[in-house]
Order: sequence, then structure tokens, then C-alpha cells
Amino acid sequence: MDLASLIRTIPDFPKPGIQFKDIESITEHPEAFAWVIQQFADECENHSIDRIVALDARGFLFGAALGLQLGLPVVMARKKGKLGGDCVSETYSLEYGEAEVELQKTAIKQGDQVLIIDDLLATGGTASAAAALVNQVGGNVRLFAFVIELAELNGRARLGDVDTMALVQF
Repeated sequence: MDLASLIRTIPDFPKPGIQFKDIESITEHPEAFAWVIQQFADECENHSIDRIVALDARGFLFGAALGLQLGLPVVMARKKGKLGGDCVSETYSLEYGEAEVELQKTAIKQGDQVLIIDDLLATGGTASAAAALVNQVGGNVRLFAFVIELAELNGRARLGDVDTMALVQF
């Protein structure tokens, strides 16, 4: 499957100089979407995953579909102020600013083996912040999964020694 040909680049979004990689064309193409989810499912077979942490917001699409296919619980790591209950939070840098992500304290069980999934790996800020939260509540990150990796931003370096997969690199 040639995913790269399906991914549209939107220049100067969300601010000048950013070349936004739009994955909506994948979710609009059922065959491509199914192929992406199958690639993630195949990789999960090599890791003992107990729970999926999907990153706000496009990671929710891939995490929910993957969780359904694998019969695994899906947890949302959300932007600050979007989750109810008792949460832990982590601030991180983006390629175009700063943000904060939260996770409900009870969403991960002690010792859970976790997959963190999102549409895009850029600087690694969001994923590394989510990993810090998973570790803080007693889980272990076993795998990071992304549809797209912007390799020139070297986000993988922020993810440490955890196995990381990306289906397309730009």
C-alpha cells in the first residue's frame, strides 16, 4: 500500500512554515485505513500489549479501531482540561509551541504493558509526555505506533529505547 500518495500536505497550517500532513485521506479510504490498522495489529502481536493509549485527537481514530480489532481497552491521553476525574499531567514542547497532556490516574493498571498510538511523530513531545504519564501511574510503554514520522525532526530520539514503528516517513 502506497500510503505516502494518500497523505495530503497542507502548507502553513496551523501556522506559517508548518507543512501539515493530513491523514484524513487515509480514514476516507477504507482499504487504506484497514491496511494501517492491520499493520499496527501485526506489530502488537510481537509485544504483550494489555492496553492502548491513544493521543488526542487523531490518535483516537487509530487507537479505537485497533483496540476493537485486538479486543484491548483504549485509554485517551487528552489535552489539559478535557478529562474528568483525578488526572496526572505533563507539559511538553511541540514543533510550534507548548502544550499539556493528561491521563486519568485509574486508566492504567499497575504493570500494564502499553502501546501509545498517534497519527504523527514529529518532535516526539506528545508521545514522550504520554509515556511519562503511563510510567507515573505504573504502566510500562512497550511500543509506540505512528502512521507518519517526520524523520528530520528526530522525534524518535525522545522516545528512548522503546520499540517504535511508523508506516510512512517524510
